[in-house]
Amino acid sequence: MTIGEALRDAAVRLEPVGGSGRLDAVFLLAHAGGVSRAEMLAHRDRELSAGVAERFTTLVERRAQGVPLAYVTGEAGFYGRMFGVDERVLVPRPETELAVEWAVRHLRAIGRENGTAADIGTGSGAIAVTLACELRELNVYASDVSQDALAVARRNAARNDVFQHVTFVHGDLAEPLLPYAPFDCVVANLPYVPSEECAAAPDPVSFEPLLARDGGADGLTLYRRLVLDLPKLIAPRGIAILEAAPANARVLEDLVRVMLPSAGVETIRDYADLDRFVVAVIPPE
Repeated sequence: MTIGEALRDAAVRLEPVGGSGRLDAVFLLAHAGGVSRAEMLAHRDRELSAGVAERFTTLVERRAQGVPLAYVTGEAGFYGRMFGVDERVLVPRPETELAVEWAVRHLRAIGRENGTAADIGTGSGAIAVTLACELRELNVYASDVSQDALAVARRNAARNDVFQHVTFVHGDLAEPLLPYAPFDCVVANLPYVPSEECAAAPDPVSFEPLLARDGGADGLTLYRRLVLDLPKLIAPRGIAILEAAPANARVLEDLVRVMLPSAGVETIRDYADLDRFVVAVIPPE
């Protein structure tokens, strides 16, 4: 099998899955090893080794079954770094990178690059690990109710050389973090999809853990519980950044305003100009 034949056959097989069969084929062949993207363009008649061809066929078969590309390769990019992912955690989304931008900017603005931050519902650890990478003196704490997710997050901290800078704790929402509060920054990307809207097979999103997607009847069940602890979690001059769905972000904003009446609270739009984050800044004492 030549490079060109492999790409052509895989593209046809994968096109019905996500409408990006050609791109998926190129990505998977590069991941299978031994073939750079430049070689794919310049040497389409080159024969693939038996090992690469076999690995490529296996990857294509998984992707053809609807498995998200990140689960097929076992990794996903976030904020310029690579993170290991599998069916125990959500695949990090590009829009979540904006939460990191806001957190880093605020911590620098208040001179708390060496302060404390909390990532509630850390999942793969993408937010917590990235904060620790961006601000090397920051003390980061990350919680999750899933021990499986924490296992993935710990590996990602080690992979990105910040294992000593992130404390992972197991428990429900803010409960395991309260002993370390207050924090200069609190970030949460909790499940926020309404139960009836959670994707089912064959949608690729259905492969991701339901525990990390299902936000209850209106998508805010977990956030209604979390906001009760916000007054204890955030230090004076600190910031809270809560990711939500465009349809329920404004409702979450109202919930936060009730719990933090003296804070500056606003809803921030993401890169696609959709309501995505509720940001609350606590005034000085």
